Amino acid sequence: MDAIIRFFLGKRIIAVILLVMLAGYGLSVIPFDFNTGIIRDPVSVDAIPDIGENQQIVFVAWPGRSPKDVDDQITYPLTVNLLGIPGVSTIRASSMFGFASIYIIFNEKIDFYWSRSRVIEKLAAIRGSLPDGVTPALGPDATALGQIFWYTVEGKGFDLHELRSVQDWTIKFALQSVDGVSEVGSIGGMVREYQVDIDPEMLRVYNITIPELVKTIKESNLDVGAGTIEINRAEYIIRGIGFIKSVEDLKNSVIKSVNGVGITIGNVARVVSGPARRRGVLDKEGAEAVGGVVVTRFGANPLEVIEKVKHKITEISHGLPTKTLADGSLSRVKIVPFYDRTKLINETLQTLQDALSQQITITILVVIVMLLHMSSSLLISSLLPLAVLMTFIAMKFFNVGANLMSLAGIAIAIGTMVDMGIILCENILKHLEKDAETDIPAKESIFNAASEVGSAVITAVSTTIVGFLPVFAMTGAEGKLFSPLAWTKTFALISSLFIALILIPVAATVIFKKKEETRDLRFFAILITGSLLMFFSLKAGLILVLAGLTGIFWGKIPEKIRDFSTRWAPIMCAIAATLYLTWIWMPLGYGRGYFFNLIAVVVTTGSVLVFFRLFLSYYGNMLAWFLDNKKTFAIIPIMVVLFGLHVWLGFAWINSWMPTILEKVGVSSQTITESWVWKKGVQVFPGLGKEFMPPLDEGSYLLMPTTMPHASVAECTDVLSKQDRAIRAIPEVETVVGKIGRVDSPLDPAPISMIETVISYVAEYSEPDPETGIRKRQWRDHIKTPDDIWKEIIQASSVPGTTSAPKLQPIAARLVMLQSGIRAPMGIQISGPDTQSVEELGFALEKELKQIPGIDASTVSADRIVGKPYIEIEVNREAAARYGIKVAELQSVIEISLGGKILTQTIEGRERYGIRLRFARELRDNPELIKNIPVATPDKKFIPLGDLSTISFVKGPQVLKSENSFPVGYVIFDKMPEYAETDVVEAADVYLKRRIAEGSLKLPANTSFKFIGNYQNQVRSEKKLMVVLPLSLLIIFLILYLEFSSVPVTFLVFTGIGVAWSGGFLMIWLYSQGWFLNFSLFGIHFRELLNMHSMNLSIAVWVGFIALFGIASDDGVVMAAYLESTFEKNDTNDVKQIKAAVLEAGLKRIRPCLMTTATTILALLPVLTSTGRGADVMIPMAVPTFGGMCVELLTLFVVPVGYCWIKELQLKIQAATNN
Repeated sequence: MDAIIRFFLGKRIIAVILLVMLAGYGLSVIPFDFNTGIIRDPVSVDAIPDIGENQQIVFVAWPGRSPKDVDDQITYPLTVNLLGIPGVSTIRASSMFGFASIYIIFNEKIDFYWSRSRVIEKLAAIRGSLPDGVTPALGPDATALGQIFWYTVEGKGFDLHELRSVQDWTIKFALQSVDGVSEVGSIGGMVREYQVDIDPEMLRVYNITIPELVKTIKESNLDVGAGTIEINRAEYIIRGIGFIKSVEDLKNSVIKSVNGVGITIGNVARVVSGPARRRGVLDKEGAEAVGGVVVTRFGANPLEVIEKVKHKITEISHGLPTKTLADGSLSRVKIVPFYDRTKLINETLQTLQDALSQQITITILVVIVMLLHMSSSLLISSLLPLAVLMTFIAMKFFNVGANLMSLAGIAIAIGTMVDMGIILCENILKHLEKDAETDIPAKESIFNAASEVGSAVITAVSTTIVGFLPVFAMTGAEGKLFSPLAWTKTFALISSLFIALILIPVAATVIFKKKEETRDLRFFAILITGSLLMFFSLKAGLILVLAGLTGIFWGKIPEKIRDFSTRWAPIMCAIAATLYLTWIWMPLGYGRGYFFNLIAVVVTTGSVLVFFRLFLSYYGNMLAWFLDNKKTFAIIPIMVVLFGLHVWLGFAWINSWMPTILEKVGVSSQTITESWVWKKGVQVFPGLGKEFMPPLDEGSYLLMPTTMPHASVAECTDVLSKQDRAIRAIPEVETVVGKIGRVDSPLDPAPISMIETVISYVAEYSEPDPETGIRKRQWRDHIKTPDDIWKEIIQASSVPGTTSAPKLQPIAARLVMLQSGIRAPMGIQISGPDTQSVEELGFALEKELKQIPGIDASTVSADRIVGKPYIEIEVNREAAARYGIKVAELQSVIEISLGGKILTQTIEGRERYGIRLRFARELRDNPELIKNIPVATPDKKFIPLGDLSTISFVKGPQVLKSENSFPVGYVIFDKMPEYAETDVVEAADVYLKRRIAEGSLKLPANTSFKFIGNYQNQVRSEKKLMVVLPLSLLIIFLILYLEFSSVPVTFLVFTGIGVAWSGGFLMIWLYSQGWFLNFSLFGIHFRELLNMHSMNLSIAVWVGFIALFGIASDDGVVMAAYLESTFEKNDTNDVKQIKAAVLEAGLKRIRPCLMTTATTILALLPVLTSTGRGADVMIPMAVPTFGGMCVELLTLFVVPVGYCWIKELQLKIQAATNN
C-alpha cells in the first residue's frame, strides 16, 4: 500500500487523469435522469429487485374442455415428463376451463435461457402423447413481475369490438416490436368473429348434416395458386381468390346442389358478425373497457423499456382510427395508461436521490463544524460524490441494477464512506503542523501521515465488508432482495478507500501547500469538484463553483474583506450548508414552511453537534475518571448488553432459568411467573416479533376478492362494476381499473371468479404550486396513512357474493404469487390423494383459522375446488349403436352445437377473425332444448340427443391445482395490523397441532398441510443467518487479530460490536414505546416526524444490524492502533504512567473518532425522517445502525479503559515474576 501511495504522490498527473476518467464514465452510467451532455448508458433501473422464482411457464390451450379433462389428459402427463428436466425444483400446475398453466420452477443457479431450451426439447419429445390438436407452448421469456405497463384503449363513439380490434391488430403488434418487450396481452372488450348459428329444422328440411356443413365452411375459405403464364413475353402470376371477406361471402357458400339449385349456408343457418365468448373482462370506474398489458423481457431495464413504449405510443397515436361523431367533432382512438411502473420507479429513485443529497450535505456540515478548517473540509467533502460515481461504475460492470435496495446500500454507507477521509485528513494536518518547523517536505509529511493510518483504515473497511458476508450468503427471495444492497455498500466502501488512500494524499499536496502560486490550482480543484457535485445536486455544486471562482479571483478582493472572510469562512459555510440542507430536506414537511423547517434542522443537527463538541471538550475528564474507577464503568456496557438481550429475546426467555433454580429452594415456578415483577417484565420486554420484510408502499393497491365459483361472466362483470364505482367514490382514490378472468397471456391464469382491481390513490401532498411553492394536503383529515385508505376500499368493495381480500399491492402480489402460488402474503398448502379430501381439509382449516388471535377472520378463505355446476352428457353407447352412430360423431355434434367450434379464420389484410359454427343460442340455453339437438344417422335420419345420452347436473371443479403432479389446495389469510407476520403463523401452527392432538381437528387419510408465503422466506433466511452471522463475526475477530496480534486487544475492539448491537435493539425498543418522544412542539408531533412505530425483527432490520457490525469496531480499531503505537514509543513503568499514556492516546484520537461517529449518526437522520416512496423499507434498516452508533460512543471509553486494565495487569504480572 505504501508503494502505491508513493507512486501516485510522485505521478500526480496520472491521478488527475484517473480522476477525470472515473468522473466522466460515472456520469455516463449514473441511473438518475441527469442531462449531463455525455452519451448515456445508465445502470438498469427498477423499483425493487426481481425476487421471483426462476421459472418457466408452459401454456396449453384446449378450448371448451373442462378442468377435469384438461388435468387428466394434459396437465398430469406434461407434469410427470417435465419433472425429469435437470435443475427442476418444483412444478406447480393449474387446470382450468379451456387451458392448463404449468409453472416449472428451477434452482436459482440454473440460467434462465438455458432452462427455456431444456423445456422446449422436452415439449418436442412428448408432444405426440397429447390429444390431437393440442400443442403445448412455452410462455414468454418474462415473469408476471414484468407486467410494467397497463393501459386502456379509449375512443368516443367506438364500440367495444372496434376498440378490441384496434388493440389486437394495431396497438399490440406496434408495442410488441419495442426492444425489451416480451409480450403484449389484450383484455376486455369484444373479440369479433363470424358466427354461423345452425337452424336444426332447416338441416332436416334440406337433409344436411353437421359434418357436411363443417366441410363446406372449411372449403369455402381458401386461396389457391395456379403457377404462372406468359403473355406477350411477360410473366403473370395466377391466384385463385377465395378467402371469405364478409358475412355475405359466408352466407352464399354452397353446401350442395339439389335439382340444379345450390343450397347455401344462409339457407340452413343465421350468419352474423358478433362477439366471441369471452373469459376476461376489463372495467374502468364502472364501465367496460378494452386494454392491454406490456410485459418486459427477463433481464431488461424496466425504466428504459417503459420510456421506449411511451415513445412508440406517441409515434402510433396519430395513425390510430378516427370517427366523425353526430355533432361533427372528430374522435380518435387513444391509449390511456392506468398502471405505469415509471411512477413508482421515479418516486423511489427520487426518495433515494433526495436522501443521498441530504446525507452528503449534512456530512459536509458535520465536517466543517467539527474541523473548522475549510481546505480539509472541502477535500473530505469532495470524496463523497466521486466515490458514489465510482460505485455506479462498479454497478454497471457487475450488472447490479439501480433499485431501492442497491441505492439504499449507498445511503447506509454514506456516513461511513467519509470516515476514511476524515481520519486521513486529520492525520495529514497533524503531520504538516508537526513538521512545519522542520526541513521535511510537505509531500513526505503527507506520505507519512497516509502510511501511518493506512493499515487501520484498511482493517476498518475489511471488517465492514466481511460483516456483510451473511447478506452475500442469503439465498432465495431474501438473497435476491438484499444482495444488491451488500454489493453496492461494498463498492462504495472500496471506492472510498481508493479515493482516501490514493487521491486524497495527491490532492493534499496541492490544497495544503502555503505557496501563493498554488492558490489558483487549489481553487481550480474546488471548481472541478463543484462541477461534479452539480450532477448530484445543482445547488450544492453551485456553491462550490462560486467558492472556487472566489478563490481564483481572491487577490482582487480588498484586504479587509479577505481577513474577515478568512476568519469567518467556516462559520459562513456552515450557515450556508444549513440553509441549503433545510431547502432540500424539509423534515417537517412542506406544509410547515421554510422557517419552521430551518428551526428544526438547526435544533436537530445543532444539538447533536453541540453534544459532540461538549463530549470532545469533557472527554479527557471523563476518561480520566473512568480510568480511576474501572469496575464502576464496567457496569455500564454490561447493563446495555443485558438490556439489548431482553429487548431481542424477551424477559421470559432470558430469565427462563430463574423458576427452575428457585424451585430447588422451595419456591414454585407458578409463584414466580405470576408475580408482579415477572408479569411487568414480560409486558415491558415481550421480545421482538418476526416478519420477512416490511411492506413497500407502492402508491397503489391490488384488490383481489373472489366471487362464488358458479357465478357467470355477466354476474361477475356486474359485481366488478359495482365495486369499481363504489371505490372510485372515495376522494383519495385517483383511478380504479378492474378485471375478471384472464388477459390473453400465459402469465395470467385467472379464472372468471377472480377479481383483480388496480387502485391508484393520490399522494398526501400535491406538487408545489408554481407561484407560491406551497404543497396542499390532498387527503381528508381522518386519513392519516395509506392503511386508512385501504380500510375504506374494503368497506366500499363489500358486495354480497364476494369474499374479502388480503391487503396487496401490484408488485407485492405478483411476487407472492410467483413464489407460492397464492394471492396472499400467507397461507396453507394442503396436499392429498384427491380433490375431495383436499377441499374437505381446507374447509376444516378455514374454520379453525378464524378462531386464532392475530388472524383477520374476514380474510380467511379456502379454495372452493368442487363448486362449479356442470351439465354432463353421458353417451348411451347401446342407443348410439342401434342407430349406427359412432361415439366420436356424437361427441362432435355436442361440441359443435353447444360450445361451438372455430373451423377456420378469415384473412382480411393483417386482421384475422375466426368462423365459429354452433346452434343458435335460443336452441341451446336450457337442458330441455339440449335434449332436442338432432344427431344425424348414417342414412341421414335425425335422432334427438336425449335419446342417445343421459343429461345430468353435477358439481365439478372450477380449478384443479397440483404440485409435482399431486393435488393441492390452499387456504389464504392475513394478519391483524398490530401482529407480526411470523408470530401469527407460528401461533397458528401450534394451535392447529394442538387441535389435531386433541382430536378436534381430523385430517382425511393421506392428507397433509404446511404454511407457505412470506413465512417460508423468513424461516429460511433466519436459519441461514444463525449459521453465517457467527461465522462472519469470527472472521471479523480474525481480521482484528491480524491487525493487533494480541487476543486481549482484539477482544477489546470486538466488544464494540456487542455494545453497538445492544444499542440497535435499544433504539428498536424505544421506537415501539408509545411514550418515547410522544409530544408536540409548535404543532409538530415528534413520533410522526421520525416515523416511529412498532418494529418487528425483519430481514431488513437484520441487514441494518449487519451493517452496524461492520462499522461498530471502526472507532475501536483507530483508538487501539494509536494506543499500540503510543505504548511502543513510550516506556511505562508504573500505573500512573500507563494511565497518562492511555489518556494521551485517547485525547489525540478522539476528534477523528467522534467525527466518524457524528457523520454516521447525522447522515442517517434524513433516512429516518424520509416519507417518500421506499422509506418504509429503508427506515427499518437505518434504525439499528442509528441506535447502535449512538451507544457506540461507549467504545471510546471501553477500549482505552480495557487497554489500561490489560497493561496494569501485565505490569502486576511482570512485577510478581521479577519478585
